[in-house]
Order: sequence, then C-alpha cells, then structure tokens
Amino acid sequence: MHKLQTNTPKKHHWLAWLIGVIVVLGVVLGAAGMYFFNVAVVPGKKSFLGSKTHYAKTSIVYKDQKWYRETKKQRWYMKSATDNLRLDANYIPKAGSKKTVIILHGYMNNKNTMGEYAAMFHQLGYNTLLPDARAHGQSQGKYIGYGWPERYDVRKWGKQVIKKNGQDSQIVIFGVSMGGATAMMTSGIKLPSQVKAFIEDCGYTDVKDEIEHEAQALYNMPAVPRFPLVEILSLINKIKVGNYLGEASAIKMLHHNQRPMLFIHGNKDKFVPTWMVYQNYQASRGPKELWVTKGVAHAKSFESYPKAYKQHVQKFLAKYLK
Repeated sequence: MHKLQTNTPKKHHWLAWLIGVIVVLGVVLGAAGMYFFNVAVVPGKKSFLGSKTHYAKTSIVYKDQKWYRETKKQRWYMKSATDNLRLDANYIPKAGSKKTVIILHGYMNNKNTMGEYAAMFHQLGYNTLLPDARAHGQSQGKYIGYGWPERYDVRKWGKQVIKKNGQDSQIVIFGVSMGGATAMMTSGIKLPSQVKAFIEDCGYTDVKDEIEHEAQALYNMPAVPRFPLVEILSLINKIKVGNYLGEASAIKMLHHNQRPMLFIHGNKDKFVPTWMVYQNYQASRGPKELWVTKGVAHAKSFESYPKAYKQHVQKFLAKYLK
C-alpha cells in the first residue's frame, strides 16, 4: 500500500504533463489553421499572387481589354442561390444572337479582368455575361467558395439568361482557373437544357488537392505539418463555409457530366499543376477535347496563343451550338 501511494502522484504528474502538451499543440494547430483559413478563404490582398501583369499596347490582350473597358455594358444583379448575397455581373449583348457565354473569373480576380475573353466570344457571335463570384469584385460575400457554392449561382445566372433572352437561348459556361473549376463543378448538377457546352481553362481537381499543392509550392511545407494543418483548415471551412475541402471536387461533378467540355491547360503550370487536367479530362462523361499548350504557365494560354485559342474554341463550339 505504501508503494502505491508514493507512485500515484508521479503518474498524475505525467498525465497532467501529457494533457498540457496536447492542449498547447491543439491551440497552436488551431491558430495555424485559422491563419491559413484567412489566407486561403477570406477575401483580401494575397501577397503570393503577385502584381497584375501590364500588357504592351501592341498585345492582343491589351487591345481586347481596351475594347472591353470602352464597350457599353448592362448591369445585371441577382441574389445568390444558397443564401441572400447580392451578386453583380456585366452583360454585353451581341445583336441578333441567341448564344450566350457565362464567363467565370479566377481566384481574387473579378469580371473586369476577363475582358480579353469577352472580346473573343463577342467576335464569335456571343452575348457575354461576366459575373463577379461571391466575395469578389462587387458581389457580396465573406468567404471564397472555390466554385462549390458558386456552382448553384452559375446555374441561376443561366436561368436569368433564359428569362431575359428567351427559351431558345443557347448557353456556354466558360471559366479560367477557379472559374474553370467552377465550370466543371457546375457541369455535375441539374441544368437547363439550354446549357449546351463547357470550356474550362486550368481548373483544379478539387480544393483540397489545390490547397495541399499550394502549401507545398508556396510555403515549402513538408508532409508533416501539412497533413494536420490542411485537415484543420478543412474542418474550419466546414464550420464557416459549409463544406469540407475535399467535398468541393471537380472530378466528382465531372462524373455526372454528360455535356461536351473542352479542357485547356498549360504544360508549365505550377499554380494548378498540369497533372490535374488529365484527371479532370478522364472524369468527364460527355464528349470532350483536351488542349495542353506548350511552354505556358498558369492562365496564360490565351495570351500565349491568342489565334490558336480562338480557333480551338470556335471549332469546338461549332459542333454543339448553331
């Protein structure tokens, strides 16, 4: 009995020490998870994105963006599909056309950064609708959804196109980077029959894949602590946004897609690595085409090959829209 009494305090001391370490570790990991949640999901200036490229006046991108800035636009508004956010979009009509493209921008960009794509589709005979995603541009929102809640917003924008332009509308959904992922995620939900085709440029496979890639590429973060931090970030995202990171999956949605899709990706993309496009392409169940551009970094395919880009888009869509 005497020995038991002398050993018990030591056991209690060891247990208290272990609990203390676990609590401290939990607090540290929780704080780190919140930091990365704010970096990844809360809108604001992102140092890792760098400054916006300034194009030479001789560049087709400069000319197209100048056309976009100067052309007359309609302002469209709607409430978001899953909550009560006010969403904002620019609409540029093409006289006599029943074809409309919904153009989806990338992470921390906005509708006005997509001017060259609006110009290209306008030249191809399309009305162009350029929404600001929730928490971007002039649309409301506290958190970036990476395409997952936005897929229902895109469907609602499509219904607004049909309401304004008529039941004989033909709709294309086009996106770059996060917009490309949003297009792919939209492809897997029930859509109006007027949605005829999709084009995605350098979208990711799912949000968890992309954030794990960025943790390694931007922060040189090894597998540990990357594993617990991304899982904690995912849990925080579930609580605040409504989904775990891995749920926001382009691949999962592409398994349900029966519509035509053109996949575009640069083979030197380090932000959304090129291997992702092959997985996305394999997942889609509808008619599909893949164009991997040589020597091209993230979201630079149009800038690098403007004529070929336009030709690929025109040839692909001519099969499915009249």
